[in-house]
Amino acid sequence: MDQLRAGARLRILLGHLGHPSAAAIVAHPTSGTSSPASFQPQQFQYTLDNNVLSLEQRKFYEKNGYLVIKNLVSHADIQRFRSEFERICRKEVRPPGLMVMKDVAIVKSEQNLSEKSVTKIQDFQEDEELFRYCTLPEILKYVECFTGPNIMAMHAMLINKPPDVGKKTSRHPLHQDLHYFPFRPSNLIVCAWTAMEHIDRNNGCLVVLPGTHKGPLKPHDYPQWEGGVNIMYHGIQDYEKNNARVHLVMEKGDTVFFHPLLIHGSGRNRTQGFRKAISCHYASADCHYIDVEGTSQENIGKEVSRMVDKFQGYEGTVDLKVRL
Repeated sequence: MDQLRAGARLRILLGHLGHPSAAAIVAHPTSGTSSPASFQPQQFQYTLDNNVLSLEQRKFYEKNGYLVIKNLVSHADIQRFRSEFERICRKEVRPPGLMVMKDVAIVKSEQNLSEKSVTKIQDFQEDEELFRYCTLPEILKYVECFTGPNIMAMHAMLINKPPDVGKKTSRHPLHQDLHYFPFRPSNLIVCAWTAMEHIDRNNGCLVVLPGTHKGPLKPHDYPQWEGGVNIMYHGIQDYEKNNARVHLVMEKGDTVFFHPLLIHGSGRNRTQGFRKAISCHYASADCHYIDVEGTSQENIGKEVSRMVDKFQGYEGTVDLKVRL
């Protein structure tokens, strides 16, 4: 890998995942989108040829916008990430710039910081142990298939989805990650999302709408549903409801790579446990920043500015680019 840039380039939005020889494609058996045989020959638009992905894997990602690699991150590494998360919750370590989030439904009931109150941590680039996830060779060799060799880590988080207390706040509405990113081109951006335990529909697995990465960035805002919505959990305002949804059932260490325009979300956690995943968004160093003023991303840009001022006491003008 030529380089991995972090530091000032790794600035993460507020409020927003093994063994390489075991690589395999995973798809929902009834989705109707998993068969590479139906792929029509054409120029590859979303993947690069670097002798890592098989032809079938490239075709699958080109058609569907995501690819699951089984058993990619070792259980030993996942345990280290889990232990570091617990240390952060106990305030044994306090990395500078770390953003600690709570679920809107439990923020008042859990006054003390603990694993049961923290639902997400972001901006962990200054935590050496957690940031190690972003630099794992087994992750980066696949990332390069989408970004090319000059890789920037742009957005990292560890999600601790809590048991839903009945208000359905543990849901994450259907959205496109590009809504949060003021840089382009989108085809040189990819997310790596690793399951830290068994994840299925009971504890709120990812749900994806295959093929939606080929569409445009849609307007996003807070969904109008009963219960509550966590801060900055924007959702798309319209989509084709006949899109076949695929629920990604994953085991510990499985990693899904997906395009930033792919429509995805996650359901409620109906169990009594906390569902954990760790992720990082990567982009090519050839990407460039854009001005979001006057675009569908203007609302998230303004919200980021307000949140930076509230949580970090930043004085002055802050825009979306400053946070990345």
